[in-house]
Amino acid sequence: QVQLVESGGGLVQTGGSLRLSCVLSGGTVNQFGVGWFRQALGKERELVATINWSGIITSTANSVKGRFAISRDNAKNTVYLQMNSLKPEDTAVYYCAAKGRSTTSYDHWGQGTQVTVSS
Repeated sequence: QVQLVESGGGLVQTGGSLRLSCVLSGGTVNQFGVGWFRQALGKERELVATINWSGIITSTANSVKGRFAISRDNAKNTVYLQMNSLKPEDTAVYYCAAKGRSTTSYDHWGQGTQVTVSS
């Protein structure tokens, strides 16, 4: 059973930084593509960044390019989202999700971690 657990969210001032972690269990990160998504209150969920099973970064939302970076530590079975120069509009619940090599949809989701950026 694949499980994902996010951590690292919190309250930060505009311009600050946070690093989110997504620990995968029940498999190894190099078996899955992993994505970070976010959902702000009253808005639809949006994709933030993705990294495929071989470790290649496959997408980054235009709204976070140059500020956020996705990365992976195979030894820790963890995918990170480094968030710099945070803005109030980055406030959301951030989720990580995983999909198998041969699947197109994200089948496994974490519980989410709240990120709040104060102005």
